Amino acid sequence: MNKIYESTYPGKVSIGSLLLDCAVLEGGIRVLSQRAVTKALGGKRGGSHWKRIKENPDGANLPIYLSARNLADFIDDSLMNILSTPYNYRISGMSGAIAIGLSAEALPLVCEVYLKARDSGALHYSQIHIANQADVLMRGLAHVGIVALIDEATGYQEVRERKALAAILDAYLRKELAAWAKRFPDEFYKEIFRLRGWAYNPSSVKRPVIVAKYTNDLVYQRIAPGLLEELQKRNPKDDKGRRRNKHFQWMTEDIGDPALAQHIHALVVLMRASKSWEAFYESTNMALPKKNDVHHALLPGVAW
Repeated sequence: MNKIYESTYPGKVSIGSLLLDCAVLEGGIRVLSQRAVTKALGGKRGGSHWKRIKENPDGANLPIYLSARNLADFIDDSLMNILSTPYNYRISGMSGAIAIGLSAEALPLVCEVYLKARDSGALHYSQIHIANQADVLMRGLAHVGIVALIDEATGYQEVRERKALAAILDAYLRKELAAWAKRFPDEFYKEIFRLRGWAYNPSSVKRPVIVAKYTNDLVYQRIAPGLLEELQKRNPKDDKGRRRNKHFQWMTEDIGDPALAQHIHALVVLMRASKSWEAFYESTNMALPKKNDVHHALLPGVAW
């Protein structure tokens, strides 16, 4: 018995002048409704379809619009492999009704079957209108990929981006806190003090409170998207406004630590080449732009 998938993200995708039912199934599988594709191609499930199945058992598992015997020579292995995996799914909001889904990647391949058959003069007169519809679909698909269309139509695009962001953060951040070890070289702070015109004491670890804001802005907001926000969640402030651990203790050894070290090195190089804080910050924004949407300017006159 074929698996019944859940349709978590249903929608309708517009391709040219056509509107097709689509969905993103569990596991991120993008499908188009077989019924919608059949309608878009101008086909219908009549007695001739069942007659063809009886005469051509090998095409029994093919959708109606590909079951005609004169199309067999134009269906390649890649399309057959896609069609061999059925996607039966529950239609969201329709009391458990089951629909048959066509993998999104199959649509242009289906259209090509008709276009190749037309070019070869193999189509029957009754199939010409289907080839014309396939032409319309192919022209629509030429402007944007079907997967992107379905993601936009169903709202899965935002979920996809959140999953991608989660994967990035998993690569950069540890599941458990690492032991403390020095990550920021003295020169990083020495250059900040120089550019801000502050007296630097190499024997003291005391720094103005604003340096922590500089570090968030210059470092954690620029290494990976959402990194600072996730660090603030994992390493929250206490009642006195202090963090129990250092943010860098959450960075992974294989990806997070090297990325942090490389980023700090790039900042120090930019600092050395700058004569003022303003020039340094402008260079940083150009060379190492923030990965987040919210930007905070560290420019003169701003209260920090």
